[in-house]
Amino acid sequence: MNCWINGRRTTRVDHRDRGLQYGDGVFETMRVRGSRVRLLEHHLQRLETGCRRLTIAVPDLAALRRELAARAAQRADGVLKLIVTRGVGARGYRPSGDERTLRIISLHPLPDIATGVPGPVRVRLCATPVGANPALAGIKTLNRLESVMARGEWRDPRIWEGLMCDLEGNIVCGTMSNLFMRRGSFLMTPMLERCGIAGVMRRWVLAQARSLDLRPLEGRIRWEDLRGADEAFLTNAIAGVVPIGRIVHGRQRIAFGAAPIGRRLHGLLDRL
Repeated sequence: MNCWINGRRTTRVDHRDRGLQYGDGVFETMRVRGSRVRLLEHHLQRLETGCRRLTIAVPDLAALRRELAARAAQRADGVLKLIVTRGVGARGYRPSGDERTLRIISLHPLPDIATGVPGPVRVRLCATPVGANPALAGIKTLNRLESVMARGEWRDPRIWEGLMCDLEGNIVCGTMSNLFMRRGSFLMTPMLERCGIAGVMRRWVLAQARSLDLRPLEGRIRWEDLRGADEAFLTNAIAGVVPIGRIVHGRQRIAFGAAPIGRRLHGLLDRL
């Protein structure tokens, strides 16, 4: 058993916990490499932002940093998942303010998506939309039902990921990833001010862009915009940077050639 709740080795959660009852909490999924958490500070900063946005008491970040480091030290490569909920509360939506934050950390083996350098992957466009809610945009709350529904749309093992659009048809993100496309020297990714998750790997790639002589842009990306892209790739905290070879949408297809920027980013990440 590799699960710790509030620092204790256990898997038992009170059924009254608001994270279970209402999805009242946030989480981070982190890559362990060389027994250390990759981009740990990015994860902790997003966790803090999410807690503050939901008015959940922010855990002691110094203590949390030490605990995560201790858990990561138990495995050379793997995945650490951190869940923070508001804690146990009385029935009803309104928090009392007396809840005590619950912290769950679990350690897992490295999944297949993170082994080796992924070749260009096949991606599809999902029918399940992403609802707009600026109050929750960017943060990683426990309510991921839209991604669950979108991921249930296909079972074809050749499809690596599905892209999700907002109600206006703008591509927002993947079920577990963020999208980038390059056109010349411009590196574009969807805006997330209304919906979607601001991934830590997305943040890292945007920070690297200028060192690669690229101009990073955040904007609206639609299906037809992808046709003019020189390359496209996905980012995910566990898988890293994954080049896209083909995107399918019904009978429509968009194919991409080599992904030189995606490959260079993957190499930079590999040296972190």
